[in-house]
Amino acid sequence: MDAVNDAANNTAESVPGPPSTGSAQNEPEPRNNTGSRLYPRVTSFRSRRGALTATQQQSWARMWPAIGREVADEPLDAAAWFGREAPLVVEIGCGTGTATSAMAQAEPHLNLIGIEVYRPGLAQLVQRIERQQIDNIRLLRGDAVDVLENMIAAESLTGVRVFFPDPWPKARHHKRRLLQPATFALIANRLKPGGVLHVATDHADYAEHIAAVGAEEPLLKGLNEATGGVSADHRDSAPIGFERPVTKFEGKAHRAGSAITELIWGKIQL
Repeated sequence: MDAVNDAANNTAESVPGPPSTGSAQNEPEPRNNTGSRLYPRVTSFRSRRGALTATQQQSWARMWPAIGREVADEPLDAAAWFGREAPLVVEIGCGTGTATSAMAQAEPHLNLIGIEVYRPGLAQLVQRIERQQIDNIRLLRGDAVDVLENMIAAESLTGVRVFFPDPWPKARHHKRRLLQPATFALIANRLKPGGVLHVATDHADYAEHIAAVGAEEPLLKGLNEATGGVSADHRDSAPIGFERPVTKFEGKAHRAGSAITELIWGKIQL
């Protein structure tokens, strides 16, 4: 896909240079109503406040009631929400949604749910959805792990995309990384047999960590070279595309000399 504009970075993304100074003290961590989790963890994101512009507020008021929801402790009826039965793909950390919107338009046969904690970023995506009249995107605001634990049924997803998750580069913060063994197991459980997990990162150490953890998940097999597979063998038969649009954020990483690692797995069909 061609390059697309990315006006603001995903709050869960890494950028060349110092990490974001946003603090989780600004907003309470999203939690389910019972306070329980499948496993204890700290959040993998930094919550930040930010005001919406007047035009963003207006677009939000018009669109959010139909296309957006807060994360909740209740199963999601995706077919009813989209008004159709279609393969369901979840993007974790959709940011301002430039890649999200481009991929949704390139794959109109898919239902796409973007998950993000940063409201101003979501507001930009809401504006783009309204302006470009994209009808196959829905949005959830909150913690992606809560979504996977409480809202998504087992073997219901055709794809999961995690593009440029925060690498939490300091060793003492590695526990905050999203892609840990328990998260891989949860994603694998939610994928249908043959479903695809696609991860991209510009952080070399995190890429090694992700590849090692993914290799240990017994329900997943590598589909591209970075995961021990051959992408040419799977690209045409995979249920979601392997291509991503290049955003301005990714362009910054390229200019800073950071290599982009794509890691793609498929759920084994027993």
